[in-house]
Amino acid sequence: MTASSAQLLRSDEGGIATLTLNRPEAYNALSVELLCALQDAFDAITVDDRVRVVVLAANGKAFSAGHDLKEMRANPGRQAMGALFDQCSAVMLTMIRMPQPVIARVHGLATAAGCQLVATCDLAVAAEEARFATSGIKVGLFCATPMVALTRNLPAKQAMEMLMTGEFVDARQALAFGLVNRVVAADGLDGAVADLATAIAAKSPAAVAHGKRLFYRQLEAGLEQAYAWAGETMTENMMTGDAREGIDAFLGKGHRAKR
Repeated sequence: MTASSAQLLRSDEGGIATLTLNRPEAYNALSVELLCALQDAFDAITVDDRVRVVVLAANGKAFSAGHDLKEMRANPGRQAMGALFDQCSAVMLTMIRMPQPVIARVHGLATAAGCQLVATCDLAVAAEEARFATSGIKVGLFCATPMVALTRNLPAKQAMEMLMTGEFVDARQALAFGLVNRVVAADGLDGAVADLATAIAAKSPAAVAHGKRLFYRQLEAGLEQAYAWAGETMTENMMTGDAREGIDAFLGKGHRAKR
């Protein structure tokens, strides 16, 4: 399967859809066309029951350098700027709201909105040479929209340091900060991503979808409301065939072990 734009490639195998940013000559900068392609791809995957997990990857030397600054300067008006950032925010919200987990496969640089992409993904695996920055401050532009995702991943002071200095964080620092889940050698990146994606794809899609939806919903709630929603989610999940079959199989194993 292919996405609607040559700037984004899609391939599907074993319930895993891989979306590959394909602007290597521009360090996979997020042009309007690429953002549109990402939105179309995420919308299509959201309603595709065959897809259990999404991997977001990139071609070339960088994961993504963020927004396309040349395109932005060519259309500098307030209306164009507002439309661009609304479009980008819509893509990020779609990633959060879609039922399938999204894993970032990160190599090279992930800066500004590229770092935002990594922070928005549900999980992230980085190569040892990957580097991350919210670098807009260096050109007089505070990374406000990347900040939203960053502050939902990192402790406040680490996020503030990245946002205020624009300096790079290496892969090991990103792991310590909570921006990525795993750091591996470059030649092991594909294998590590595949292992994580396959492990999730093997789980009940209903349980995964229920869990992802609740995970983000309860983060913004008070403790009492979070528990109320969690109870509702557990009840809904228990009504699914996957849960009933899984529990019955587990109980059956227990009975056989006692014998």
